[in-house]
Amino acid sequence: MIRRIAFALPALALTVSAGAQAATFMDADWAASACQAWNGAGTLTAGLGGDNWAANNAGRGYKVIQLYRTKCGEGSRVELQISDKDGKAMCTYGGAVKTTTLDPNVDYLMNATDEDWVCMGEGRLGCGAMGAMATGKLKFKGPKMEAMGVMGPFDTFLQLTGKVPGDKSACP
Repeated sequence: MIRRIAFALPALALTVSAGAQAATFMDADWAASACQAWNGAGTLTAGLGGDNWAANNAGRGYKVIQLYRTKCGEGSRVELQISDKDGKAMCTYGGAVKTTTLDPNVDYLMNATDEDWVCMGEGRLGCGAMGAMATGKLKFKGPKMEAMGVMGPFDTFLQLTGKVPGDKSACP
């Protein structure tokens, strides 16, 4: 019986690994992984928690960030929901769009070309939050003044998009 378990575990690992590689960049599975990555990034959880950013949620208990790749169109958006949990900005949902109407005073909608997502994800010069917004690499709707007040964490978020693997050869 121990041999069966020893052989079953590597097979399970291959299945999980293959599933992770199959995610398309900015599909629902990718968004779920991005949500987990958010929760592992102290700059985001601590830097945006409490009264800092996450509390501005229109009283519904969470903020929404929707993202998409320009070539795939707005219909391919994915969503992250960020909630203040004990003073930390925690991602409580990542996946397909649930929020049909965004509040422009609270929520964010962002899109960019694949080339620009790569640039921002790698944190290249001119591709940080401020540079990406100023040059139009990142198309952005939402509370711009609020975003300007949290540029450090915003840079971390943009780099997170490059840390979560995803295949860019097809649209979600």
